[in-house]
Amino acid sequence: MDTSEFWTVIEAARSAVGPDRPFAEALVDELAARTKDDILRYQERFDELHDAVYRWDVWAAAYLIGGGCSDDSFMDFRAGLIALGRDWYERAAACPDSLAEHPAVIAAAGAYDDEVVFYEDVNYAASGAFERVTGGEEDFYDAWDEYAASRDRSGQDSVDMVDMGEDFDFDDPDEMRRRLPRLAALHLLDTPH
Repeated sequence: MDTSEFWTVIEAARSAVGPDRPFAEALVDELAARTKDDILRYQERFDELHDAVYRWDVWAAAYLIGGGCSDDSFMDFRAGLIALGRDWYERAAACPDSLAEHPAVIAAAGAYDDEVVFYEDVNYAASGAFERVTGGEEDFYDAWDEYAASRDRSGQDSVDMVDMGEDFDFDDPDEMRRRLPRLAALHLLDTPH
């Protein structure tokens, strides 16, 4: 599955969302209509896009939006960026501060909702779809390990080896205002300059 097809899957799931059908459920349904190999290829693209935003500046955006952000929460935030769709993902990857323009981020800031963009279930959509397709007869993680081992990924960095950019103090309001001025304006209202 190439990157364009990956985003087609994401957009199809986004268009199927409804009041009683959250995105993660629609994504599992979309993936479950595909083959086991397609699901594994989806996971490969998901991991690449998820890892590509494993950076300090993106983490700082998550920290502001979430009122803090642990390692696990940052995984959920990156999955949430993917769930926002290609346009917002690419905007956030290029400039995390652009998330200050997203309508849900704006609304959540006013409502003090610190869970917007964080979407844990999206991390596990492929495993849920795989289980549905195989009827639970095959373990997704065993199949993923076998698939990943069969791929020549020697030239690719793991998330542990990726350059995250410059580290900085997320608890320094002046630093956050300097690096992410629009998000800071939304989320650091009570912090003195």
